[in-house]
Order: sequence, then structure tokens, then C-alpha cells
Amino acid sequence: MLKSAPFYATVPVSNLERARRFYEDTLDLGPATPVGPALSFPCGKGTTCLMLQSAAAGTGSCAFWQVDDLDEVVTWLHSRGLQVEREGSTAWFRDSEGNRMAVMGHPARAASVREKELVAA
Repeated sequence: MLKSAPFYATVPVSNLERARRFYEDTLDLGPATPVGPALSFPCGKGTTCLMLQSAAAGTGSCAFWQVDDLDEVVTWLHSRGLQVEREGSTAWFRDSEGNRMAVMGHPARAASVREKELVAA
């Protein structure tokens, strides 16, 4: 039943306005839409990321975006002043509220690129 249902992430934030600026200005999402006491950010393929003011900011689990070109996105994140940790087909960074966020490339593509690198070596 849930397999074909859309999935939406809720990210806890301690300062809604600071989070709005980070997600709109740094990550280029938005514009945000107020939804009751929260902010909704449109993402790809009809999905949404919801920011909700909470004392749990910075302690939540990791939310991620699936991307086509991980190298390109990591370079872009660096250009926005973010520190990025990368392992395999995933790269992590922290948002303005201390939440751990990630971008994930397609594992099959990452393996294919790695195979080409090994053959070329």
C-alpha cells in the first residue's frame, strides 16, 4: 500500500526564518509556502519538504534528495559554502539548523563510473 504513495519529509527547525533563508538562498529551493505553523518547499517530481519549528532541531534523522549527477551537486554545494562529506554515491551536509541532509546519486551509475576508472588505471 505505501510502496506507491508519495513520501514527504518533515525537517525540524529551531528558527523558521533562518531555515527559510538557508533553503531558499543557499539550496535554491522555494519559494516557501506557509502551511499553518510550518513552511513547505517544493522539490522534484511533485514532492515537498516541510519545515516545522521544533525543539528537536538538529537531532532528526537524515533526509535526502536523489540526484542524477552527484559530482555536479557536490561542487555546487561547496560553491554555496557548505562542508560536504562524501562516501560512495552519497554526500552529507548540515543545514542552518544542524540537521544532517544528504544528496544521493544513482548507485548503479556510481558503480559504472568506478568500473570505468578502474579500467582506465
